[in-house]
Amino acid sequence: MEHRLSNRVQSISPSATIAIDTKTKALLREGKPVINMSVGEPDFDTPKAAAFAGMKAIADGHTRYTPAPGTLDLRKAIAKKLMEENGLQYAPEQIVVSSGAKHSLFNVFLTICNPGDEVVLPAPYWVSYPQQIRMSGAKPVVVQTEEQNGFKMTAAQLRNAITDKTKAVLLNSPSNPTGAVYSEAELRELGDVLRETDLYIVTDEIYERLVYDVEHISLAYLYPELLDRTLLVNGFSKAFAMTGWRLGYVAAPADIAKAMSSLQSHATGNASSVSQQAGIAALDNFDENMVREFRRRRDRLVQGLRDLPGVSCLVPDGAFYVFPNISKLLGRQFNGKTIDTATTFVELLLEHEMVSAVPGDAFGAPENVRFSYATSYDNIETALTRLGHFVQQIG
Repeated sequence: MEHRLSNRVQSISPSATIAIDTKTKALLREGKPVINMSVGEPDFDTPKAAAFAGMKAIADGHTRYTPAPGTLDLRKAIAKKLMEENGLQYAPEQIVVSSGAKHSLFNVFLTICNPGDEVVLPAPYWVSYPQQIRMSGAKPVVVQTEEQNGFKMTAAQLRNAITDKTKAVLLNSPSNPTGAVYSEAELRELGDVLRETDLYIVTDEIYERLVYDVEHISLAYLYPELLDRTLLVNGFSKAFAMTGWRLGYVAAPADIAKAMSSLQSHATGNASSVSQQAGIAALDNFDENMVREFRRRRDRLVQGLRDLPGVSCLVPDGAFYVFPNISKLLGRQFNGKTIDTATTFVELLLEHEMVSAVPGDAFGAPENVRFSYATSYDNIETALTRLGHFVQQIG
């Protein structure tokens, strides 16, 4: 057979973050002293209440199929959370629970996009956004944000990106990879543009609880008239350290949620019944100590990166990543090899100093590198020492 793979599969790229994390873990298994700052995974334990709820679910026989969009109890709990914490009113029928927020996003694009549609995508972006948009048959229209604007799309940029083919706009706040959080004023500027359109608004709010000295606000809270075309994606992986439980959700207009549930019923079916029981318990057991510890790590990492010659770094307001600019180091030499891209920088850093990070190329930002501070404070200190040694050798 000449064409073994579909054009759809051949058009996508593997996840750079997962590829780097896999390589890092392979080195760790070999006994190498790698400090893994590439992974988007909290280094905290799942809340005990959620863990015990999961174990009890197994013991009590909650191991059968559930309705495709999730159990009614979990969807009620999510609707309650959205009202109390985000000021958004959703009925349980408007919520679809999936196997992680990544799965929820995939469902979103397959449900609302047709071939030839366009989705406005601010860059830097999470690596899976453009791939998922393409798999739906749509085209990502990348809006390159500016570092001086905090890596946030302006109203003028949004307006200029919209065409007669635009189907949706995607907003990720707090952002992966930059940690940027849109303020109320910035959201109002974008909302003023969006309410003049009939576009869908996809808001990825998976990092909403991990903010530092700022407030997370949902766009639809400021513009209730946008609620009937907003698809809000969230999940349990980041705030509740439940990455392996694979539990996410989308809150959407009723007709969209119904269609998404039908789609999911023919793909994965329901999310894990055990994870759903754990999710109900997790919603009432967020650990604020996680935020305090992440802030402490963030401050140390930003300070250390700013002390490195040729490196600049914004202070992120959310998530658990820093996204320093290394443009002044590109084109220079390390041990006779030219650092021509951020990918080369990251490869050399891992090979020679055993520090793992993700190149900005994967996020549509070729002059930056993403470091996760979802690792211990001591690891951050050691990583900064190694980074200092590495940068000193760049000629």
